[in-house]
Amino acid sequence: MAGLNKIQIIGNLGRDPEMRFTPQGTAVTTFSVAVSRRWADRSGGEREETEWFRVEAWDKLADICNRYLTKGKQVYIEGRLRVRKYTDRDGIERTAVEVIANHMLMLGSKGDTPSYHDHDAPDGDYEEADASSPPRSSASSRPSSPPARNQPQPVGDDISDDDIPF
Repeated sequence: MAGLNKIQIIGNLGRDPEMRFTPQGTAVTTFSVAVSRRWADRSGGEREETEWFRVEAWDKLADICNRYLTKGKQVYIEGRLRVRKYTDRDGIERTAVEVIANHMLMLGSKGDTPSYHDHDAPDGDYEEADASSPPRSSASSRPSSPPARNQPQPVGDDISDDDIPF
């Protein structure tokens, strides 16, 4: 039977992504994601614990993450764990656990995402990308009108975005 190495996290970026390239020209973007959980302790007090994950995205997904993610943004990351050993500057052997991303969703409301996502966004309040997605074009290279899509027609002018519960 085959093994399974899969991780899913939802959290906030702790810093802006950093992109670099391998000697072969492959893009690699790294960033950190903070995942917090809250619970009530035995005395009834609220406790919070935050775990930090180092995330790597490669190739096309690296480009997308570098372009659209910024510090503080909420994001869903799906990928696999990689454990690697290294020796630090003091000669001590260390172990690092990293998330190798193969899927990314930008979460949050449209007000939290830059305006250049508005034409590209699906009918939800998130952006989605995976390792096989082509990078999205930047706002400056987008044609002046968005491509036509099969979208439902508006029902009436009396409904605003504030009336929708999600």
